[in-house]
Amino acid sequence: MSEYVEVSVSKIGIDQSRGTGIMILQTSDHHEVPMTSFSQEVSEFIRRFSNGDRTSIPTVYKLIEELAEANMLYLENVEVYSLGGIMRANIHFRGRGRDKDLTLKHYRASDAIALAVFYDATIMVHKDLIVDQVGLS
Repeated sequence: MSEYVEVSVSKIGIDQSRGTGIMILQTSDHHEVPMTSFSQEVSEFIRRFSNGDRTSIPTVYKLIEELAEANMLYLENVEVYSLGGIMRANIHFRGRGRDKDLTLKHYRASDAIALAVFYDATIMVHKDLIVDQVGLS
């Protein structure tokens, strides 16, 4: 059995009191993973991408897209986990038509999720991060 469970972005917003992004990831059976303390800018990207707006993407995401395309890779999934109390992610690319896979390890979870939402890739979270219910208004 896998240590990771598939989730989707359920809610995304800004914590006005702290000036940071906040989101809720949700499993298919409605368990939740809260994420806080990431940039407002990334929160806005995730919100836009979730709403289907892919008209403009940040330069660093565009760089990743161009590198992946040049190497015939596509974003397969991201795996979110906690490392020393900080949310991190491994970003998994799969080769097209050849056995060339690439995993980028220990990146900021919020950026990895933004990429996954933009490219409609699977988001996985470690089971240890799942809680029963979280409130976010």
